[in-house]
Amino acid sequence: MLLRKLGWQVIKFLIRLLFPNIRQLSTQDLAAWLQQSDIEKSDTEKPLLLDARTEAEYKISHLQNAQLVGDRPEVLENKITDLATPIVVYCSVGYRSSAIARQLQSLGYQNVFNLSGSIFQWANENRPVYREGKRVNQIHPYHKFWKFLLTDNE
Repeated sequence: MLLRKLGWQVIKFLIRLLFPNIRQLSTQDLAAWLQQSDIEKSDTEKPLLLDARTEAEYKISHLQNAQLVGDRPEVLENKITDLATPIVVYCSVGYRSSAIARQLQSLGYQNVFNLSGSIFQWANENRPVYREGKRVNQIHPYHKFWKFLLTDNE
């Protein structure tokens, strides 16, 4: 547990150091944002969720309504006409998604966030992840080294 906590502190520090211009959104803030959007039934306020992981990782589980973008944010260029659309990008721990968030900013998107701790932290907090529309408890560890950051990977 101590190793996991220390690991998270180091990872988050390094991500902020490497991507200083990327806004970090906590898992708690995203959960509240999504819940508020659901209560108000306002699609204009709900952020676009982008999964920056591989297709294999996405197929195991992802955040509800997230779109797989992988490492190719340019696929969004003709799909999002309003560059102020709120976008939240996530991956396993936040490195790949921060890189994608930076690319999205360079494409002109103005309201881009990285989900701090990404899907690993989301799942560690017992927040829902989905596969084919059904809630599941499994997260793809990306690499066996990173698996130690997951509290439970059934």
